[in-house]
Amino acid sequence: MIGIAWALGQIPGGGGQENPFGFVVLLGGMFAIMYFLMIRPQQKQKKEREALLSSIKTGDEVVTNGGLFGVVKGFGDANERVKLQIAPNVQVEVARSAIANVVGSTLVKKDRDKEKEKEG
Repeated sequence: MIGIAWALGQIPGGGGQENPFGFVVLLGGMFAIMYFLMIRPQQKQKKEREALLSSIKTGDEVVTNGGLFGVVKGFGDANERVKLQIAPNVQVEVARSAIANVVGSTLVKKDRDKEKEKEG
């Protein structure tokens, strides 16, 4: 009899049901791990990026996703475009979302240069 049960893939003497609560706990634990390792850091990074893009002002030196460095000279099209001066008398417009990072503020740099000239 055991040989037939084994051949049919049945476990002899088994047949007890598993606790469905254990599966729910396992599923909930997997979701919690995914939330803390993947979803939460992405949300935090998105908020930081939005704060960076909204804090851009005239005079900031920025770098675009394409690698162009420039100084913000103005804004256009409902603040969705940024006018960058990339060389003397050369201005380009880029999408605000194309700005990768703010390198520094040229207004602050000019103030520091003036202070250094006064001291030295």
